[in-house]
Amino acid sequence: MQVVPRARSTQVMGSYGDAIRIRVAAPPVDGAANEELVRYIAARLRVPRRAVTIARGLAGRHKTILVDGVTTNNAVRVLLSGAAEADR
Repeated sequence: MQVVPRARSTQVMGSYGDAIRIRVAAPPVDGAANEELVRYIAARLRVPRRAVTIARGLAGRHKTILVDGVTTNNAVRVLLSGAAEADR
């Protein structure tokens, strides 16, 4: 995942190399951007917040996210499918 903080709204922007680029509507201060990212991913994948964990990259833009009960392929498919329409 490649995260861009301080966006106007939280949304998936699409693929970015081997990652998914997500704009987050929160500043990277006191974990606010990380919390918004976790909230957003949980909502899009329809899992509880506690199922989403940032495994690597808490302080950086490049993050590794783990989601309990969701395969990587399924998560990528859901996040990238209809990204523009789902986030409006």
